[in-house]
Amino acid sequence: QVQLVESGGGSVQPGGSLRLSCAVSGFTLYYYGIGWFRQAPGKEREGVSCISADDGSSHYADSVKGRFTVSIDSGKNTMYLQMNSLEPEDTAVYFCAARSRIYSDCALRPIPYDYWGQGTQVTVSS
Repeated sequence: QVQLVESGGGSVQPGGSLRLSCAVSGFTLYYYGIGWFRQAPGKEREGVSCISADDGSSHYADSVKGRFTVSIDSGKNTMYLQMNSLEPEDTAVYFCAARSRIYSDCALRPIPYDYWGQGTQVTVSS
């Protein structure tokens, strides 16, 4: 059974940092396209970052480039999102997602993803 479990969310002041984790069970994370998404109240779910399994490339939304970093720990089968210089506009529920096709690329849109975590809340406020 495939499971994705996010953790690491919380409340921080603008300029602060958080590291989100996505622990995966049921498949080997390294071989599948994976991504981070977020959804703020009243807004559509948007792609934040992703890693392609076919070439190992990582991709970021323009709004987070230079501030967020995505990575994988293969030994722990866990994906991370290091978020620095957080802004109030980053406030949202953050989700991790994975594709079911082996050696798949990734995308910053929700449609290709087959598995989703339950989400973790990130609040940036002074």
